[in-house]
Amino acid sequence: MTVIDFSAFIGRLATASGETILPFFRTSLSIDDKSKTKDFDPVTEADRAAEAVMRRLIKASFPQHGIVGEEFGNEREDADYVWVLDPIDGTKSFIGGFPIWGTLIALLHKGAPVYGMMHQPFIGERFSGDNGSATYKGPSGERRLQVRRCASLSEATSYTTSPLLMNERDRAIFSRIEQGARLSRYGGDCYSYCMLAAGHVDLVVETELKPYDIAALIPIVTGAGGVVTTWEGKPAQGGGRIIAAGDARVHEEALKLLNG
Repeated sequence: MTVIDFSAFIGRLATASGETILPFFRTSLSIDDKSKTKDFDPVTEADRAAEAVMRRLIKASFPQHGIVGEEFGNEREDADYVWVLDPIDGTKSFIGGFPIWGTLIALLHKGAPVYGMMHQPFIGERFSGDNGSATYKGPSGERRLQVRRCASLSEATSYTTSPLLMNERDRAIFSRIEQGARLSRYGGDCYSYCMLAAGHVDLVVETELKPYDIAALIPIVTGAGGVVTTWEGKPAQGGGRIIAAGDARVHEEALKLLNG
């Protein structure tokens, strides 16, 4: 099957997960802490229920495929096709009642992300991409996503979810980006990457990401004309320290600062 063939099925996964999550949003739901350290890493019933629904659909339709998920681990991760799922990226925003979270669904073929979707069911937005193009569907209709030109970091709007998520050394390195950017903002999780693909943000810099945090966003950003790598300039689907830029010039300048 081609990516085009899979796109309708990915839409089904998004719809099913959204229908599962929404009854929990802005309610009094129980919250568990997955972290074994002092850092708060919340997970809710909505996270688990949405991933379970998507896993059931994948296993019923493509039993030979692998699955990598945030809540229930990995199955057949060495298969040619692997689904990478993050039922709620931005759980801290979710439990706070803010709608800047989304369901991330990625399809990997032989280890490389070939299709990704970010679905925000409360707002009714879907951002999807296949590396060659990227699309938005939402309340304002449907349109192609395109990054914007930005000649230098000094003209750029930069986002990170929070510098507090970085270790002390990486936080100090990241401060070089903050000092060089025209505007530096916090928050967003997956939404920052989608806003970059839509041409509203120029740079996203993160650390400590897992594969399910980034895999779905790579085909969206690259499909819109952007660049996503690690801080070392390597492929980003394995997670870690990630940098995404809408303009290759900003990406190059930021990489030099991060590795200077």
